[in-house]
Amino acid sequence: MPYQSVSIAQFLAAVGDRTPAPASGSALAVAAALAAALVELTARFSDDEAALGDALRQRDRLLALADEDARAYADFMRTKSDAARERTIAVPQEIADRAAEVADLARRLEREGNPRLVGDAAAARLLADAAGKGAARLVELNRAA
Repeated sequence: MPYQSVSIAQFLAAVGDRTPAPASGSALAVAAALAAALVELTARFSDDEAALGDALRQRDRLLALADEDARAYADFMRTKSDAARERTIAVPQEIADRAAEVADLARRLEREGNPRLVGDAAAARLLADAAGKGAARLVELNRAA
């Protein structure tokens, strides 16, 4: 079942289960998607249509990446193939890249957006930065594996 269709509680339970996936990559993708949702909120109250559109696209793609990461890791554990291993690198790399884009949007809205939502923009930036750093670390670890 796609993670975008489950409750937060169900997703958290799935991450905490004694299964190989979902794990850190999926959790980081969801964290970055939450950051994108905060950017979306800030953009709406700032009447920034461009940022709003970007945030919506990033949020949707990051949620899809949560599923892709879980599938990539499960496939690698099952097959140990080079192609599957490459997916365990490519997916977190995309998570890192998209999280960086979300952080950049948040940074801009923190400076230029509605001043009443600076805290939301700052939270988005911090969350996206953390998700991006975590995903970049997964790329390093999966390359070394």
